[in-house]
Amino acid sequence: MSDPIRLAKRLTELVACSRSEAEQYIAGGFVTVDGVITEDPATRVSAEQTVVLAPEAKLGTLEPVTILLHKPAGMLTDEVISLITPENQMAGDRSGIHFLRHHLRHLTLTDRLEDQAAGLLVYTQDRRTVRKLVEEAPRNECEYIVEVAGQLDAAGLQRLNHGLRFNNKELPPMKVSWQNETRLRFALKTPPRGLIAHMCEQVGLQIISMKRLRIGRQSMSALPVGQWRYLLGYEKF
Repeated sequence: MSDPIRLAKRLTELVACSRSEAEQYIAGGFVTVDGVITEDPATRVSAEQTVVLAPEAKLGTLEPVTILLHKPAGMLTDEVISLITPENQMAGDRSGIHFLRHHLRHLTLTDRLEDQAAGLLVYTQDRRTVRKLVEEAPRNECEYIVEVAGQLDAAGLQRLNHGLRFNNKELPPMKVSWQNETRLRFALKTPPRGLIAHMCEQVGLQIISMKRLRIGRQSMSALPVGQWRYLLGYEKF
């Protein structure tokens, strides 16, 4: 029995490619060992193991991905990235993208949520998305549903729409309306953490729960709690 060798070397023996090309194929998720995608070129394989290069394999830099995730209420935002695993990928993900460990590298969280809040988080490797959601954040409208306790009269609702201050500055006009008897809908430009709670407190309301439904033009839609999916090519923020 021969000694195990590096997967990249084994691949060069099986197909007409260089070592660097073999490493690109492997990192791209195009190579299986005994039927399992293996992304590490340094993996040791024996002659008895079956190594296959996928027919659709292609060379080149991997495209950056953007991930939409439904954060559970009460989970620390810094821990949420641990939910991005193959097991938690939404069953209805139509992207056709196979999960790779590479997709966890250099991810930027575009906007945090309060730890007690639930809702949409966006992680991205795409510089264009970072520019849109981080550098141009003041231009992006977000939508929240906030369950509240307390009494709110017409004057209070009017103040939520325009008339309150935060950090000693007057807040710009925003859209706040009742979704039902206990839930308010907030549509406002990328609010800093604590703003919605401050606004509710100023008009005598207490927040029971809060969920972010939308960032820009992109909503959570049917994304289940604790699950994630890839942003589709035609979807825009």
